[in-house]
Amino acid sequence: MPSTRVSPSPTALSEPGSVLLVGSCEPFSGKSALVLGLARHLINKGAQIRFGKPLGTSEEAERKAAGPDFDPSSTPMAERTPTGELLLDADVRFVGEILGLSPDQLLPCLHLSDPSTARDRLLSGDLDAGLGLGRLQAQLGTGIDQITLLEMAGSLSEGLLYGLSLPQLAHQLQAPVVLVHPWSDARSADPLLEAFGQLGSLLAGVVLNGVAPETMAGLLEAEVPALERLGIPVFGVMPRSPLLRSVTVEELARRLEARVLCCRERLDLLVETLSIGAMNVNSAMEFFRRRRNMAVVTGADRTDIQLAALEASTQCLILTGAGEPLPQLISRAEELDVPLLKVEHDTLTTVEVIERTFGHMRLNEAVKATYAVRLVAEHCQFDRLDARLRLPVPA
Repeated sequence: MPSTRVSPSPTALSEPGSVLLVGSCEPFSGKSALVLGLARHLINKGAQIRFGKPLGTSEEAERKAAGPDFDPSSTPMAERTPTGELLLDADVRFVGEILGLSPDQLLPCLHLSDPSTARDRLLSGDLDAGLGLGRLQAQLGTGIDQITLLEMAGSLSEGLLYGLSLPQLAHQLQAPVVLVHPWSDARSADPLLEAFGQLGSLLAGVVLNGVAPETMAGLLEAEVPALERLGIPVFGVMPRSPLLRSVTVEELARRLEARVLCCRERLDLLVETLSIGAMNVNSAMEFFRRRRNMAVVTGADRTDIQLAALEASTQCLILTGAGEPLPQLISRAEELDVPLLKVEHDTLTTVEVIERTFGHMRLNEAVKATYAVRLVAEHCQFDRLDARLRLPVPA
């Protein structure tokens, strides 16, 4: 298996403006949240920015943009769709909307990462990075006096098939990199050390994310200085956020293939926690009172638990197993605007599907985006990055 380590190119692309890469060592680490907060920071400093994702991942969004007959595997990402639109990743569109960026500040993807195109590239053996990099160079050539913020793929190796992995672009462009990385304990340093080994001085700094609030003080006092001594600048430590890990009721319904029994207009509610109603009703009521913004999973025959859940901070009630809910339950749920979902799975399978969903959703709700910007502003300091990007220092 070939190594993913990439050496600096002897003929790096010219850099007409500043380019900043935002990446991660593993998927769903919080890149989009960091991009939003970092972009807002740059804008507040007076910088003109552009944003893009060289390797697109939102295939469904591109199909919708292009029309029902568009085949993304047959059209290079830098070309236009049959309807004349440039191919923009859905995340790029969302960030642009939140930040109020104009269309010319949003960069189209160079390639779309999907199983079909990946297989074609693998079988052809065409891993030449020149095509993708050439297109990127053409994009960057129009951005003099701007900072181009590029959100990279989910890991250091993702994108190698397209010549668009983070180490490849960092070295070719000689662009600084900011990594966001989930932190649980000292073992979380291993991927950062691997990244530092590949990127060297191009690693401008890291943001540690998803940190348990009770461990933040100790992390700031001990592990963060240790990382700094090893040559890894730490720009911030962000606490774990149930809101940013949350998922809409609509997404749960889709993944569970559930029937929506009522309150379909409330499927945009955000679920932050999961509760299982398998205890007696008195214990359930006490437990539910300590939870917030729940999805409650319980058997379709447990009317007592269902009614207790409706009186708590419940965003949706998910009924499993055989049988149908009583009419009075549906009426009460409608009164309280709580969606009822009916699934054919058993309780264990339902819970497994929901747990896999938490923390693995794109940042595509405005309330999450607003909170992400605030979280980054409160917990990150980018002074060293500002200096590297030659941003002005406040008087």
